[in-house]
Amino acid sequence: MTHRFSSHDPQEGSDSAGVPWQGRTLTGTGFDQDDGTADEGLAVLLQAHRRAGDGGGGPPVDPAELVAAVAQARLIVPVVAVPGEIDDSSGVPVDTRSDMASVTLVAPDGARALPAFTSVAALTAWNADARPVPVTAQRAALAAVQEGCSVIPLDLPSPPGSAAYLLRPSMVWALAMGRPWGPAHEDDQVLCAVAAAVADQEAVVDHRCTAGPDGALQVELTLAPGLGQEEIRRLVTGVGERIAADGEARARIDAVAFRLGRT
Repeated sequence: MTHRFSSHDPQEGSDSAGVPWQGRTLTGTGFDQDDGTADEGLAVLLQAHRRAGDGGGGPPVDPAELVAAVAQARLIVPVVAVPGEIDDSSGVPVDTRSDMASVTLVAPDGARALPAFTSVAALTAWNADARPVPVTAQRAALAAVQEGCSVIPLDLPSPPGSAAYLLRPSMVWALAMGRPWGPAHEDDQVLCAVAAAVADQEAVVDHRCTAGPDGALQVELTLAPGLGQEEIRRLVTGVGERIAADGEARARIDAVAFRLGRT
């Protein structure tokens, strides 16, 4: 049977769910001219990051530069069909209605992730059945926050392996808030929070913040002599709790490591 679109009246009929077309308006996504390829600048940075990680040469990619490139790029989030209603009256369960849902991943430790992709090709290589939905990086980050996802892995491979880049919690939060991201040890909000946390600690002679392992904030404390192990434990715990009590600072820190010294 040939369907002649020229004779079709858009005010008649309904969609697959039985909802009439009449009175409905279809609006663009803002990516109507998108061809599904990756943002060129972001792709270059991800390739450089991969080469550096594989020992292929080249300097490490500046995380702040990469996050800034992500913020300007279009991302693709996958959605998949999930059963909405199942009819088992015949003895064989049959999906009578399916809904589309975004994909979230859960690690063995319970941490949740919202995968995103830089291109349709990368998404299809990961899961050919997933439907691509183009979004801004901010919308992807907001979706991650709403879904309780702490990280966004970019361009997951198939079979499972390391993502092209893992956007850490502080990066996801910065993208969601639409503000630039920077390392915690260079962030004025974080530095003020750390200074306030040690301000009334007489046992802390001096402190400074440096880059720790795996993106952690390393707080170096110079302590007065004569402190016992239990006193040091209580002091470090208290400083950590005071830093965590500053919600804005906490959102800008992925982890805190302490390094102790004595005068």
